[in-house]
Amino acid sequence: MIVSDSTPLIYLAKIGKLPLLKEFFGEVLIAEEVKREVVDRGKERGSPDAFVVEKAMNEGWIRVEGTKRMEKLEEFGIHEGEAETISLAVHLNEERILVDQTHARLAAKALGLKPVGTIYVLLKALKQGVIDRGGYLNALEDLVRAEFRMSDEVYLKAVRLGDEIVARSKGKRSRS
Repeated sequence: MIVSDSTPLIYLAKIGKLPLLKEFFGEVLIAEEVKREVVDRGKERGSPDAFVVEKAMNEGWIRVEGTKRMEKLEEFGIHEGEAETISLAVHLNEERILVDQTHARLAAKALGLKPVGTIYVLLKALKQGVIDRGGYLNALEDLVRAEFRMSDEVYLKAVRLGDEIVARSKGKRSRS
């Protein structure tokens, strides 16, 4: 199980990789504000990703959980959905949290959580052989086309980390 913020859900749905969350974590918990951001407002805008996330909710592997927002999160200047997500993870004693925005990641770390993001999910898929190098690079390109915010530096680091995973897996196979 993992607690997720809006951005990973939206962008994994946009690039057709949302099912990776079910495969890796089994169940994804989201705060009520995240559901409003992703599904309710997304459907109002006619965003196809909103319907993809709603389908996962109807299937039962993405579940909405109510939580009381921690007041001390206001000092980090994060959005309500991010604050509810972090609060939910803390209340459930979930160590890992799926969140992409820098301020929210810093807030999560300050509270002892281990934030991972959208690129982490893609790297995990590559490492576990769910996607190959080409599929991984295509997913990164799809994120860029979907206007996922990442600097050139982050993009290049993601490519490098992917190449390191591929090189390590080849090294293991050649020693076998």
